Amino acid sequence: MAKPRVIVGLSGGVDSSVAALLLLQQGYEVHGVFMKNWEDDFEAGYCAASDDLSDAQDVAETLGIPLHRVNFAEEYRQRVFAHFLAEYRCGRTPNPDILCNSEIKFRAFLDHARRLGADHIATGHYARLVHNEHNGMTQLLKGVDRSKDQSYFLHTLTQDQLRDALFPLGELPKAEVRRLAQEHDLVTYDKKDSTGICFIGERDFRAFLQQYLPTEAGPMHTPEGEVVGQHQGLAFYTLGQRHGLGIGGRAGYSDQPWYVADKDLAHNALIVVQGDHALLYRRYLHASQLHWISGSPPSDTIELMAKTRYRQADQACTLRQRANGYDVEFVQPQRAVTPGQSVVFYAADECLGGGVIDVAWN
Repeated sequence: MAKPRVIVGLSGGVDSSVAALLLLQQGYEVHGVFMKNWEDDFEAGYCAASDDLSDAQDVAETLGIPLHRVNFAEEYRQRVFAHFLAEYRCGRTPNPDILCNSEIKFRAFLDHARRLGADHIATGHYARLVHNEHNGMTQLLKGVDRSKDQSYFLHTLTQDQLRDALFPLGELPKAEVRRLAQEHDLVTYDKKDSTGICFIGERDFRAFLQQYLPTEAGPMHTPEGEVVGQHQGLAFYTLGQRHGLGIGGRAGYSDQPWYVADKDLAHNALIVVQGDHALLYRRYLHASQLHWISGSPPSDTIELMAKTRYRQADQACTLRQRANGYDVEFVQPQRAVTPGQSVVFYAADECLGGGVIDVAWN
């Protein structure tokens, strides 16, 4: 009897390397696929993909599995990067990793894997899946390692995308993943985790964005209207941001740090405050583009837990359905709720889905 074939997205990092290792140990026929999602800008000295490919090839050779290569750069540019730029043009702060999962890793890659005869696809995400044989539904659960749980980034996936997916790392802590990689001589065992937006990498964010978006400098001012500095373009700043404002140590003000509290698009102004200011907090938000993993929304008014950014602890809230989305009321005001980011809903360990934050208020 033939072994079930699983195609692993082998990125050249330690997580996907160990995912492939574990699947081999579980008896699958494992193939790796290295996805190139961005055409490297060699003039800028950014060529991380070539290093990642080399590591992926080394891992595949060590494990004795075939490695396929596929270029999704055009799909990425059309489905992810175009949206990224559109959101910044509107003064919002998008999360391209979420769209990359739904449009590239679990759509373009899934289609490609099926053409390769895959019974399953797998990635190195820290999340868990539960398949209910009675109703055929798949639940998405948080990873056991709460510090690495990535269900937030997977909340837009559909039942079809999750049905044949495998997340081998969902039950493991990160330290164990690195230990397994070292124990099995995988070159990625001590490789630094990737951070930030994949297509920007180690480059300066402002310099990169200026290649694609026109920006206009403008005033930074307090809520009372006093100008305390100049911003370099509203797209370069996000709510709650502290670093890079360049307005510390001003005469007549305390030595408390400054933070971005709001953007005034009509006047091209950045509103800044000092310390743990009340304007940094919002109790309500409206979200649209709602997606529910089960395929169905919860009841009209429901109490759940939610997070408005990846590293945030779950927060108690109430959802109320509106004609154009959902209003969310938090029990406690939330800091730096940012339009363009996602609010993701949970019931205990289960990720139910989420939506894009349009506006927040008190």
